[in-house]
Amino acid sequence: MQRPDAFLFDMDGVILDSEPIHSRVKMDTFHHFGLTFDENRLVHYMGRTSEVIFGEAIEAQHRTDLTLKEVVDYKHDRYLEVLHSGVIDTVPGSLELIRTLHEAGIPLALATSSWEVVMNIVLDRLDLRPFFTSVLSGSQLPESKPNPAIYTISADRLGVKPERCIVVEDAETGILAAKRAGAFCVAFRNPHSGAQDLSLADTVVDDLAEIPKLIGIR
Repeated sequence: MQRPDAFLFDMDGVILDSEPIHSRVKMDTFHHFGLTFDENRLVHYMGRTSEVIFGEAIEAQHRTDLTLKEVVDYKHDRYLEVLHSGVIDTVPGSLELIRTLHEAGIPLALATSSWEVVMNIVLDRLDLRPFFTSVLSGSQLPESKPNPAIYTISADRLGVKPERCIVVEDAETGILAAKRAGAFCVAFRNPHSGAQDLSLADTVVDDLAEIPKLIGIR
């Protein structure tokens, strides 16, 4: 594989091992509002918004005393509390990969569907800001992934063409966004990300340590 002009990173499931946190907070939210939900069904909602999972539960249980906004807001607040107060779990090898690429002189961008406030907490808690030339949250755009804008804008900020970028993703929607942008996509098979369809990616890795080897960095 040819050395790229830049790397564009997803965050959730690639840098931040967020799905276990999301799952715990979602179940806390169900319990708080007295909504019944089988935890085994969470896997079917991976990669989907909080509005979908809580909206369906409220509707199915005819909870006219609840509004979707109050439930989703509660979940978001609890998630932020966890990030602020607990240890942030990272994907094994993610921080090493970022440092390796940075030391090799390859420009890096962060392009995440997470809210801007979450992105900033993660960047600051993990001291990652010095490594990224550009950081962009999908909440800052009219549409996030699978819309390709988050990747085309990130590439433009780095002064490179999307076709000369490698995107690192773990989810089907992100892979689709990367390919629509015209980038080369490396999919990371994260065991916590559920049954994602990675077939549209250009290559799939089970260990982030494989990525430098793909472009000739040892």
